[in-house]
Amino acid sequence: METAIDLLGLSSKELAELASRRLSSGSGLAGRIYRRAFEEGRLEPEGFGLSKASENAWREGFSVGMLEVVRVERDESGEDRTEKAVLGLRDGAMIECVRIPMPGGAGGKSTLCVSSQAGCRMGCAFCETGRAGLERDLTAAEIVGQVLTARRKLGWNCGNIVFMGMGECLDNLAEVARAIRVLGDSRGFGLAQERLTLCSSVPPGAIEALRALGLKRVNLSISLNAANDEKRSALMPVNRGNGLEAIAASLAAYPMRPNFALGVNWCLMPGINDSREDASEAAAFCARLGRCVLNLIPYNPGRAPISREPTEDELGRFASWLEEGGCAVKRRAVKGDRIMAGCGQLGGLSKAKGRREG
Repeated sequence: METAIDLLGLSSKELAELASRRLSSGSGLAGRIYRRAFEEGRLEPEGFGLSKASENAWREGFSVGMLEVVRVERDESGEDRTEKAVLGLRDGAMIECVRIPMPGGAGGKSTLCVSSQAGCRMGCAFCETGRAGLERDLTAAEIVGQVLTARRKLGWNCGNIVFMGMGECLDNLAEVARAIRVLGDSRGFGLAQERLTLCSSVPPGAIEALRALGLKRVNLSISLNAANDEKRSALMPVNRGNGLEAIAASLAAYPMRPNFALGVNWCLMPGINDSREDASEAAAFCARLGRCVLNLIPYNPGRAPISREPTEDELGRFASWLEEGGCAVKRRAVKGDRIMAGCGQLGGLSKAKGRREG
């Protein structure tokens, strides 16, 4: 017997094609079964007038890979309301995704931060996930499964998706690209590419590989954190194989749609990358990239901090230096740091014992 295929890794067209090859009858209902799977979070061939044999064939041939909710943690302080879910995969690996409430979001809509790998091999000095190393890549079905699990099991109404969870998304580009196409399928979630953002530390050749895929409307942001090679290589070992000159060239050549602005993320770590010289170098680097915005993110200390959280005065001062250098700046509020759900903190609590939900 053939192994059941998780339809969360397939477009509706691919499901129809596979069903026509694997099933002796009932394949013509593939589109309706696909839509129901995304609406209800399960494979449900019943109710379409199929014979029992055809219903059983659907169940034997295909599956819907909802993930196990191991634990949910909520930041109830102030107006944050960030939530983090620890999710279990079928092989026992665990990943995390985060619901980030957006100010003024219509209907309570939020942004969902998803993982693309279990762990990460980039080894950034300020990141909990990188400290653990890479366990494995996620499949497209497991990436899409995070969105489906968040919506159907947890009731998270998330209209935007950011690939800024565990892992380097461009290190697993084939599966991430497949997930993007599934997320955009009109019979599934129908998410426009403009609602999806890829965040990358920019491994060698990654931007060129992304460009070749033709995902022209997906948003892109990069993790910079230092704008000279010596300092960035110390903070982010990936820089040793892909220095700032190469990164600037690849980003300058990246196609920009009319309303697109590249995101450049700078995690401000006092005593490490918060000097006037750091700001001057960052502004000069950004000036080479075309339309971009530097997202200034406060450092979130983890289990083995290399700095401390910056003060409001330190953040304001650094932002003013950037603006003096002609750089557009957006200050990011701290969210989820009390539950290890902030930027650079994912993976720190995945192995902790906790309750099971869902």
